[in-house]
Amino acid sequence: MKRVLITGAAGFLGSHLCDRFIKEGCHVIGMDNLITGNIENIEHLFPLKQFEYYHHDVSKFVHVPGELDYILHFASPASPIDYLKMPIQTMKVGSLGTHNLLGLAKAKGARMLIASTSEVYGDPEVHPQVEEYWGNVNPIGLRGVYDEAKRFQEAITMAYHTFHGLETRMVRIFNTYGPRMRVDDGRALPAFFSQAIRGEGITIFGDGSQTRSFCYVDDLVEGIYRLLLSDYVYPVNIGNPVEITIKEFAEEVLEMVGNPKSKLTFHPLPQDDPKKRRPNITKAKEILDWEPKISRQEGMKRTLEYFRTVVNVDETVG
Repeated sequence: MKRVLITGAAGFLGSHLCDRFIKEGCHVIGMDNLITGNIENIEHLFPLKQFEYYHHDVSKFVHVPGELDYILHFASPASPIDYLKMPIQTMKVGSLGTHNLLGLAKAKGARMLIASTSEVYGDPEVHPQVEEYWGNVNPIGLRGVYDEAKRFQEAITMAYHTFHGLETRMVRIFNTYGPRMRVDDGRALPAFFSQAIRGEGITIFGDGSQTRSFCYVDDLVEGIYRLLLSDYVYPVNIGNPVEITIKEFAEEVLEMVGNPKSKLTFHPLPQDDPKKRRPNITKAKEILDWEPKISRQEGMKRTLEYFRTVVNVDETVG
């Protein structure tokens, strides 16, 4: 039985990865310090013999007894609301945390996959974004703490691969959505769904002409799984290349939720907010034989069902 360490295990993506690796017959060790994770995301796994949980901050020394085959490093605040509130923890988990886990992977002879992000491209001047594009990032801007933590994470991971011969994989994750997203994480989709369910104004930054490309979580997990088992060591974009403006997306949410009280409201654009975001997934198709299968309409339907169970309508404003 393969033994897998997943950091950020109680988070949105980490918890879905725990489920996937349990389903694949692995022994999963979940690790999280719960600064943004939610233990309820993995509580259903606690009775299982093939799952164990460590409450731990990976930016401190990491020890896991026994053999390890794979490490998936998904620990990090991942939404602007979190990393603006916790800038130093965000930098530390991307730098010290990654260093600690690479050291563990080296000691155990494990293969390590890191969760990088489309944010390494910054506010891109190349569209759609290809893996060879080096990005347009403001290192001292508010978002720099996340962007540069992930860019450093890629650099040190590649250094361990080239210098120590460590088996490493890198996924660049584009906007992903699905059940277990935090209602208050500040990202467009949770904000739009929760505001529409409560009958509040839908918060759009700028004029809503900025674009995003939304990938359903099951598709993303499949891409990550295939990348881990591949022999490709360079970054691979995993995301959905179907691009939509934020305003169009908000209108889709309004129509789907059907709450007549909700209307679009416009607010100033935050600093360094990317104007466009869309992955070129040629590499994923060629190397992993992967592309998204779940349409936005189907994915949003599943996600809305989840949000209706977790959004507290009693908090309605006005």
